Amino acid sequence: METPQVHNFGAGPCILPKSVMEQAASAVINWNQSGLSILEVSHRSPEFESVVLKTQLLVRELLKVPDDYSVLFLQGGASTQFSMIPQSFLKTKGAYLDTGYFAQKAIKEARFYGDVQIVASSRDRDYTYVPDCDNIHYDADYIHTTSNNTIEGTEIFNFPKLGIPHFCDMSSDIFSRPVNVRDFDLIYAGAQKNMGPAGMTMIIVRNALLKTVDKTLPSMSDYRVFRDNNSLYNTPPVFSIYVSMLNLIWLKDKGGVEGVEQLNIRKANTLYAEIDRNTLFYGLANVAHRSRMNVTFKMKDPSLEREFLDFAAERGVVGIKGYRTVGGFRVSLYNALPLNSVNILVAAMRDFEGLKYSSSIISNTEKELNKAELYA
Repeated sequence: METPQVHNFGAGPCILPKSVMEQAASAVINWNQSGLSILEVSHRSPEFESVVLKTQLLVRELLKVPDDYSVLFLQGGASTQFSMIPQSFLKTKGAYLDTGYFAQKAIKEARFYGDVQIVASSRDRDYTYVPDCDNIHYDADYIHTTSNNTIEGTEIFNFPKLGIPHFCDMSSDIFSRPVNVRDFDLIYAGAQKNMGPAGMTMIIVRNALLKTVDKTLPSMSDYRVFRDNNSLYNTPPVFSIYVSMLNLIWLKDKGGVEGVEQLNIRKANTLYAEIDRNTLFYGLANVAHRSRMNVTFKMKDPSLEREFLDFAAERGVVGIKGYRTVGGFRVSLYNALPLNSVNILVAAMRDFEGLKYSSSIISNTEKELNKAELYA
């Protein structure tokens, strides 16, 4: 029996290109005709060291990373960075932009290490917008921002220009658009959104920043240790790094981040246009701050949400249920998701609208007929 096509809009782990999955599957059995699985190859072998180097070079090429920055691959997910950053760099005060769930988690962890100043927050409107923080005075060691808010569906398109080190969590929109790396002192991103499978976190850090660290730190919490050991201080997430390499090669062949950005804009515009047109749905995020990666919306009649989820699932559309604290729907449009999948979802939304509109007409007609019979 042929497997039905599935359109994966899940927020993470990410959708990966079919060609990448096929190469990775082959490598699990026999990597590079070595007779070994990529899952069992030594991370100290020259062959795997070349994988690490190639992945670093691809990151540098695709994001135009300057030579005075290091590219590191760590374990622990982006959540570990919530504590590693203040461990290393918080001396008196850390400034944080509060734009949603993951920004709040970063704030919570930083408070274990010192004073935290929330310089601006969009909590007053359920994190449906990105607050302006350009005109705020910063008396802090650094500012921390979250470029894309996966749960709330907002994205920063104009980063604040500040006179202090800028650290940014780019977990859910890394490689989806060009960024000027020099605008940041440290960028971190969990791989499982746009880069590869879960298990690895990419760090891009200015080397001059690492020279300012004057603390004695545990080795596994010290960026300098991973830099000096080329991310191989301990056993790294071998498979995650390898698949990320394959995925970045795929991305390069698609025109890099500049090329995929245009596709991502088309996907997002197509879906937002239908949300705004359709009489059953409405968007949650402020229009100016709508994320291209994670689209959040609800139904005007919440009682229809379960029915629409089932309706969409019958058409192969999966992973669109909203986060538990927000509800409604969340549609993730990561790099590997084709435009055709968005078109399938839009068609389902239109068909469901037509179905409900027709049902409403029939119901109203029956009421009118019953009323006419009553007074006949």
